[in-house]
This record gives sequence, structure tokens and C-alpha cells, in this order.
Amino acid sequence: MAVAAMAARAHHFLMRNDGVQIVFLRVALAAGFLAAVGDRFGFWGPSGTQNVAWGDMHHFFEYTAKLNPWFPKSLIPTVGWLATVAEIVLGIALLLGFRTRISARLSGWFLLAFAAGMTAGTGLKSALNASVFAASAGAFLLASVRAYPWSLDAHGDRRKEIT
Repeated sequence: MAVAAMAARAHHFLMRNDGVQIVFLRVALAAGFLAAVGDRFGFWGPSGTQNVAWGDMHHFFEYTAKLNPWFPKSLIPTVGWLATVAEIVLGIALLLGFRTRISARLSGWFLLAFAAGMTAGTGLKSALNASVFAASAGAFLLASVRAYPWSLDAHGDRRKEIT
């Protein structure tokens, strides 16, 4: 009974406070980007450890080659590093709520490109299993909201109102 009441209160809070949902989406997308970067830098453990996708850049570059068969092998490290830098920048920008609209839009396109690469390299089912299409859609949805509470963007907007 108490659990049901708590769940009802939580549902009511979330449905009436879309700011919480916006922040949750922003942080969830950021966490996805930054966790993936952490994996390829070995923060989650070495390659072969349970729940570690790559564990190092070498294994990440192998995966990058699989997802980008249209690039010559010599360009794969560049593509991998560009993706890594993009995920770091987008992850931090989303986490802080800095230029959120453009960061979210770029994240949507980045994730959609990743989904296309996963589909080409490992099949549609793997992209669906990783929820990459859903993450892309979430990023595009985030780009469409009118305001970004609890963000640097909101802080900057308040400062403009004061001056």
C-alpha cells in the first residue's frame, strides 16, 4: 500500500513538473555519451571485463571500422577520435545545459548516424537493442522544448532579464 502511494506521488510529481523530465533527458543523454567515452579509455575496466564494450582505444577502433565500412582503414583512427571528441563535448554540454538546443540537435544527428552505422555494420537488431534510435529521438525532442530549467542556458537567460 505504501509503495503504491509513493509511486502515485512520484508519478504526479513527474507529470506536473516537466522541468524534471527535461533535466532527466539531458542528463541521461550526457551519461550515455560520457559512459561510452569512459569505456574506451578503460575507466570501466580492461577489454574482456563483464559489461565493458571496448576497454581501450584499440578495441574501439576495431568496432569503429565495423560500423564504418565505407571509410578506408587508414581513416578509422581519425573517425574514432572525432567521434570520441564529439561525445565528450556533447556530453559535457548536455550535462551542464550549455547551448542545449544546438547540443541536443547535434546529439540527435550524431546518434542517428551511429544508428545507421550500427545497422550497416552489425544489423538493425543491434541498433534496436542498444536503443540508439530512441536516444536519437529523445535528443531531437530535447532540442524542441521551449526552455531548459536547471541549466547554464537558464542561468544566462535570467542574467539577461536582470540587466
